[in-house]
Amino acid sequence: MHCDVVVIGAGAAGLSLAWRLLRPPPGVDAPSVVLVDAPPGPLRPSPRTWCYWEQGPGDYDAWLTASWNGLRLHRPAGPPVRRDLGRLTYKMLTSESFDRAVRPRLTGLRLIEAVAEGITDRADGGTVSCRAADGTERRVRARWAFDSRPPASRPPARVRLVQHFQGWFLRTERPAFDPHTVDLMDFRTPQPPHGLSFGYVLPLSSREALVEYTEFGREPLPDHAYQDALRHYTGSVLGLGAFEVCAVERGSIPMTDARHDRRAGTSTFRIGTAGGAVRPSTGYAFAAIQRQTRAVAALVHSGRVPLPPAAYPRRSLAMDAVLLRGIDTGRLSGPEFFTRLFEKVPPERLLRFLDGRTKPYEEFRIGLHTPVVPMLRTTAEIPFLARRA
Repeated sequence: MHCDVVVIGAGAAGLSLAWRLLRPPPGVDAPSVVLVDAPPGPLRPSPRTWCYWEQGPGDYDAWLTASWNGLRLHRPAGPPVRRDLGRLTYKMLTSESFDRAVRPRLTGLRLIEAVAEGITDRADGGTVSCRAADGTERRVRARWAFDSRPPASRPPARVRLVQHFQGWFLRTERPAFDPHTVDLMDFRTPQPPHGLSFGYVLPLSSREALVEYTEFGREPLPDHAYQDALRHYTGSVLGLGAFEVCAVERGSIPMTDARHDRRAGTSTFRIGTAGGAVRPSTGYAFAAIQRQTRAVAALVHSGRVPLPPAAYPRRSLAMDAVLLRGIDTGRLSGPEFFTRLFEKVPPERLLRFLDGRTKPYEEFRIGLHTPVVPMLRTTAEIPFLARRA
């Protein structure tokens, strides 16, 4: 099979890129696109929830599960910090609704349900070898290949933590949530010996919400530990009373200063998580995936080499490395660090900072609200750390 572009993986990055490729600007022909999607089974990602912030209407507003204009952060003790987002809106989109909405709009797409086993890269194009569930082998030859699969092994890094979490979609017997406000970080959870923990509440109505327990640490927890933490958080901290768990979400996101090579060959590129779209200090990725795939599609439409742009500026990744190292060594108290930023920095500026879209002078002003001595000590230490696999 021959085409202009082959996309491997039908997650957020793969579907977003395919959709944008098939929507060229006026006067430009859409490229021929083949999407290679793994058959149902362990190689397909489990259902997940993506959250991001945006100014004004966005491409996916019609498919959102919920949206909010208010954020709240709970200190370990004392009154919460409430912030209005101003011109920004915090948005929630499930992978199921995204998939159901985007796929019917992929007019002209050719879909192969198979496992991509290898990519042969050449100067004039790439060939993807695939195997279907019945053992049938297929080969797709394309001018450009984009791989969104997670790498087989993580690249070397100086700092490596994991954001791991489990959440319950639940329904309470009585009104228990503020439908207009997200609890972005609730530090009233017991803090672990290493790293930090917090609750995360996304209200869908006064009686429905996604309630998550999250940790930044070196290793994920056993399943029963998340359940114990969620029972404590929903009962002792939130006091929800009786409720029904309708669904469970769990995940593990690398938080690392590893360098992600966006170019895997002359004609092969990595996108999404594989292309460095995850912000190391927060785990957010969806907004960066949209910026990345939008830029790639524009390059393909204009006939240029479609090297995916870096998801975040280098200085943002350098600051993330300092933060993660500070938390990993215990020099920085995660609850104190994030609470101080939330209190002192205007919310629009803070969210642009977390998205890697602030100017250097804004970042300097934000830095003044962090623990200066531990940050400087960690900054001086980072260059001397070895990158390890």
